[in-house]
Amino acid sequence: MAIAIPKKKKYTYEDYVKLPEGAPYQLIGGELIMTPAPTPYHQIVSRKIMSLLIQYVEKNNLGEILYSPIDVYFSEEDVFQPDIIFISKERLNIIGETKIKGAPDLVIEILSPPTAYYDLGRKYEVYEKNGVKEYWIVHPKRKSIEIYQNESGQFRLVQSAKETGTINSPFLKGFEINLEKIF
Repeated sequence: MAIAIPKKKKYTYEDYVKLPEGAPYQLIGGELIMTPAPTPYHQIVSRKIMSLLIQYVEKNNLGEILYSPIDVYFSEEDVFQPDIIFISKERLNIIGETKIKGAPDLVIEILSPPTAYYDLGRKYEVYEKNGVKEYWIVHPKRKSIEIYQNESGQFRLVQSAKETGTINSPFLKGFEINLEKIF
């Protein structure tokens, strides 16, 4: 059933939740942004990262891994659906019945042409400001991963690798990924 959302200059979470379940939108800076389905290669990269992350987190009883589509509520004008998130077991209380309320500890965004502008712009800024401890930007076309660590409310690039090599999560001590297994 289609639901008409009145045209506005700024939308809020109240407007967003009126969308049908599974509607391909994110609320970014008060705008309803349509996010088309990812490409098969995007999903393959996502699955490979997620699989390694789930194994590590479950083996070490560290918390929960969730993946898109899942609503992460930051404010009335910012509700995102990151590709992959990690929430430590000490902070599982932010997992609500309908959304994640607050910053996950780790956010991984896998860039695609329709969403890269937001992942590298507004979403980056909101993640930084709201205390995401670690932010990964995965570039499937470039076959690279950048890891940013939040230090005093600002992201700092702490690692990057392209095509080959290994990256290590500063937040999830001991977790590493060989890029050749991802791309």
